[in-house]
Amino acid sequence: MTSAPSKLYADDVSLLVVTLDTNPFFWTTFSFPFADFLSQVLAFLNSILLLGQLNQVMVIATGCNSCRFVYDSTSDKNHGSTIGTMPALYSNLLHNLDQFVARDRQLASPHAPGTVPSSLLSGSLSMALCYIQRAFRSGPMPPQPRILCLQGAADGPEQYVAIMNAIFSAQHSSVPIDSCYIGSNNSAFLQQASYITDGIYYKPPQLDGLYQYLSTVFATDLHSRAFLRLPKSMGVDFRASCFCHKQTIDMGYVCSVCLSIFCEHHDKCSTCGSVFGQAQLDASAADRKRKA
Repeated sequence: MTSAPSKLYADDVSLLVVTLDTNPFFWTTFSFPFADFLSQVLAFLNSILLLGQLNQVMVIATGCNSCRFVYDSTSDKNHGSTIGTMPALYSNLLHNLDQFVARDRQLASPHAPGTVPSSLLSGSLSMALCYIQRAFRSGPMPPQPRILCLQGAADGPEQYVAIMNAIFSAQHSSVPIDSCYIGSNNSAFLQQASYITDGIYYKPPQLDGLYQYLSTVFATDLHSRAFLRLPKSMGVDFRASCFCHKQTIDMGYVCSVCLSIFCEHHDKCSTCGSVFGQAQLDASAADRKRKA
């Protein structure tokens, strides 16, 4: 992926922003324990920092109701600090993660029995892009940024607009969004995010070897990817979510003014207020009649 022409990047320095799915409703119903998942992710993050002394890692916890920065490798308190024999990467991240999960559980809202609420992916992507924009302004040669989404919960159609806005913002800033999806099915949102931003979408076939997949697929910096044969997505689900019922649809109605998508025909766009079809003709006829 080519870098943005308006910015100078350090090719050998990476800024990896990781969005970590902590949805308790998903992990309690998933066959792979969250503790095993987290242990392999921590080993992967540690390997990123070991690959280069100047590499930076930021971790954003994604819950059902909120998001929060839980680890920043550039923070002064994370440089060489230890608690007993535990490095700062593990101790500080785990401590902040425990606090976040407890707080997010308090914000939980009731949901239908037998359903798994979606994680707030749109919020974590927005936070990641804000952090990257701050890194862009840190100096003439900021590290090469990329986002890695470690997601397990299913897509939330109600977040479609916010997620697409984040995807196009990342594309405009030449920030690739890599996606490692561990859920049962594929994620249409993450497939589109990786495709549009020239990132990598991958669904590990065996979660027991998750660290191996993370280190071989997602550890490479943007400069090195041009020399490697990385996995390519076999297909992308480009289906959109309607603005009226927040459901994923195959066919629908599109407003010609603001491009809002609806699963049913409406006389008027609920987004911009434009009048459609026969309703517009009837309104024009009524207006002419009043003027006459």
